[in-house]
Amino acid sequence: MRYRILGGTGIEVSTYCLGTMMFGAVGNPDHQDAVRIIHSALDRGVNFVDTADMYSAGESEEIVGKALRDPRRRDETVLATKVYFPVGGDGPARGGLSRRWITRAVEASLARLGTDRIDLYQVHRPDHRTDIEETLDVLGDLVSQGKIRAFGCSTFPAERIVEAHAVAERRGLRRFRTEQPPYSLLARGVETAVLPVAQRYGMGVLTWAPLASGYLSGAYRKGRGVDMTRGRAAITPHRFDPDLPENAAKLDLVEELALLAEEIGCSLPELAIAFAASHPAVTSVILGPRTMEQLDGLLKGASLVLDDAVLDRIDAIVPPGTDAYRADGVWQPPSLTEPALRRRPLGERAASDG
Repeated sequence: MRYRILGGTGIEVSTYCLGTMMFGAVGNPDHQDAVRIIHSALDRGVNFVDTADMYSAGESEEIVGKALRDPRRRDETVLATKVYFPVGGDGPARGGLSRRWITRAVEASLARLGTDRIDLYQVHRPDHRTDIEETLDVLGDLVSQGKIRAFGCSTFPAERIVEAHAVAERRGLRRFRTEQPPYSLLARGVETAVLPVAQRYGMGVLTWAPLASGYLSGAYRKGRGVDMTRGRAAITPHRFDPDLPENAAKLDLVEELALLAEEIGCSLPELAIAFAASHPAVTSVILGPRTMEQLDGLLKGASLVLDDAVLDRIDAIVPPGTDAYRADGVWQPPSLTEPALRRRPLGERAASDG
């Protein structure tokens, strides 16, 4: 396992990071089994674990806390979690990136994780309701208090990253050290601006969804049909119904990529995670197994190195900067989802007063 410095923090992390989104009620509800998976990853050279307070409503953090209960394991592990989404109920006072919510959320995460500090605390999504200065200010305070060692952002567009760095410099605040974007063979849009901006600011990059929500796992293939009553397909059918043109196009690309993987003697998932790790901006690729078998298969690809000829073949199938689908299907910026943010009041829409 190779290791890289995380965004100028001096923290050394493994090239592959264990993501725990699938531990808990949403994926694997067996806490003992999930702990075994975490321990197996750590014993095989992974030293980086990523979770979030909203994964299974805090249950994932509790599982990670159990896995790192031994102080020696905790000291040897770089622990990351996130804040933004409401946890423990809805309402205007819950969620977001305000000082009030972050202060409450970090204490709850520390308790669930059973630790006195978080190595990397990430804001899970942008918050248009809160001035970025307030967010950076409270995160800086948490660093000064020793509750977190560094902080970063997740799924921020390039312009939001630039804005945050500009505010940090102008106000003398600590800055985001990392960005966590979706990145895969089928979702290369971040190559256009997000990854170059992260490089420009010396940020670490932790990529998520290297298997493109399962499309690159080998489970979804053209002509085999999709069981729309189970798993991800039942939760978000619009992303998996093979009769929809966008999904049919994804399956066509999967066939070409699977053929390439077969030609070079690896599995499709191995090709997928090796691709994500090959970009010079990427520090660590988040792997999100649900079972030990899935972990074994993913780590098998950790030693795969793609040469330029293979990467050229991939570019010919999915051109650089191209998204075959909208990678973050759960969250969309309010500028698109809230009509009031893109429509003038009715009385102000006329071109003249007459």
